[in-house]
Amino acid sequence: MISLRSVEKIYPLKGGVFYALRNISLEINEGEFVSIMGPSGSGKSTLLHILGLHDSSWHGEFNLLGQPVHQLDKKKRFDLQKKHLGFVFQSYHLLDDLTVYENLEIPLSYRDVPKKERESAVCDVLDRFGIVGKKDLYPNQLSGGQQQLVGVARALIAKPSLILADEPTGNLHSDQGREIMKLFKKLNEEGTTIIQVTHSEENATYGSRVVRLADGMLISK
Repeated sequence: MISLRSVEKIYPLKGGVFYALRNISLEINEGEFVSIMGPSGSGKSTLLHILGLHDSSWHGEFNLLGQPVHQLDKKKRFDLQKKHLGFVFQSYHLLDDLTVYENLEIPLSYRDVPKKERESAVCDVLDRFGIVGKKDLYPNQLSGGQQQLVGVARALIAKPSLILADEPTGNLHSDQGREIMKLFKKLNEEGTTIIQVTHSEENATYGSRVVRLADGMLISK
């Protein structure tokens, strides 16, 4: 599903250059649940943003689902992203002025899904996540755990091939965090590929493999 060859992210500085990522070569297969780990500043989130097609200023080769990302223009990258990727963020990234229902509907509207199909998909995911009773509430009326649940539901609603999660339990109580991780585990068992950045050794045990970074370099994969 993912193949990286000699990927590097460089920031020019007065005294030379700083390598946020250096010579990253990595393969991730469809159906894997991979945890990216390492100390702060090791390049974990930088790598995740490249994998998520949020960052285009890097060097090397990156193939995603058979597409050579390093050769695609901005529009083709965006089309690939919106069709196949789902994102879960530590800070939820819900839109405060939209209800839970409306937040869930947004990814489908980006994909030009007809209104009837959007309504059906939102109702299905509300039921699956047990948040039907929250559909007319706004994010500030939800607990942190409920907001993250909505964030995960939003990432999944368009049935992405790949979910990318950046410290998905970082702002949650331990019990809430475990619920989110159990949900990821179940989704992975159903066939969704998941890549998470985490500091938590416990969270990493839910996955099938750990990729470790230090100082922008792979130290185990």
